[in-house]
Amino acid sequence: MKTDTTLSRARRLAGAALLLPLLAQAHEGHGLTGASHWHATDVWGILGMATAIALVVWFTRGGK
Repeated sequence: MKTDTTLSRARRLAGAALLLPLLAQAHEGHGLTGASHWHATDVWGILGMATAIALVVWFTRGGK
């Protein structure tokens, strides 16, 4: 059985990881001065991270 501290630690880690996309910076691109943009791979990375965090929370939330 998992302790409350393990669950709390996992939730804090998941919450902190959800803030990581805020550190991402779009680049100015392809000759468009002052116009930043995102690529599809950027979105897939963010979705992948969110999925990984959701799985960590799901599997560490403890059984009933």
